[in-house]
Amino acid sequence: MARIVLATHNPHKVDKFQAIVAEVRPDLQVTAYDGPEPVEDGVTFAANALIKGRAAAAHTGLSALTDDSGVAVDGRGGSPGVFSAYWTGHKKDATANLELLLDQLSDVADPHRTAQFVSVIALVRLDGAEKTVEGRWPGRLATAPAGPGGYGYDPIFVPDGQAAGEERTVGEWSAAEKNAESHRARAFRELAPLLETL
Repeated sequence: MARIVLATHNPHKVDKFQAIVAEVRPDLQVTAYDGPEPVEDGVTFAANALIKGRAAAAHTGLSALTDDSGVAVDGRGGSPGVFSAYWTGHKKDATANLELLLDQLSDVADPHRTAQFVSVIALVRLDGAEKTVEGRWPGRLATAPAGPGGYGYDPIFVPDGQAAGEERTVGEWSAAEKNAESHRARAFRELAPLLETL
C-alpha cells in the first residue's frame, strides 16, 4: 500500500483525512507525522500549510499532505483567520478560543454574523512539486454552542444551504455529513486528481 504523511500530530485529523482520501485512493494510507513541529509563522493559510508540508516531507522521506484552516468572520475583516487556533494567545485552547470569539461578537446582530470556514490543503511531493488548493464553507455564527460533535468552532458554525427550517451547527452534524460538505472536503476535491498520480 502506498503511503503519504499527514503533517499533524492530531490522530483525529488523520482519521478525517484517511476517510476523505479513501474515496479517491483506497490504496493510499495516510500516516501521522512523528517529527518536530515547525514554527508556523506564515501570515496566510497557504504559507503555513506549505511550512508544515515541507517539514514533514523532509523528515519522513514521504510525500506530505497538510492543511491549515480556520474560521473567517466577514464583519471582522476575516479574523480570527490564520490565527484561529491561537485566538486567545500562544497555547491552543479550542474552548477558550470559541468563548472569546462569541464574546467579541456578543453585540453583533444575526444578519451580520456571516463567516466562512477556510481550508488550504498543500501537497508537497518528493520531486519538489508543490500544490495548494483552497476550500471555503460559508455560513454564520450562532450566539451559543450547540451539539456534542466536531471540534474547535464547529459548535457555533451554522452552514449555509441547509434544508428549510434547519439551523444546525456543525457540532450537530454527523461525521459523514461533515466529511461530505466541509471546507476540507471542498479543498480536497480540487486536490484529488493530483493524488491519483502519486
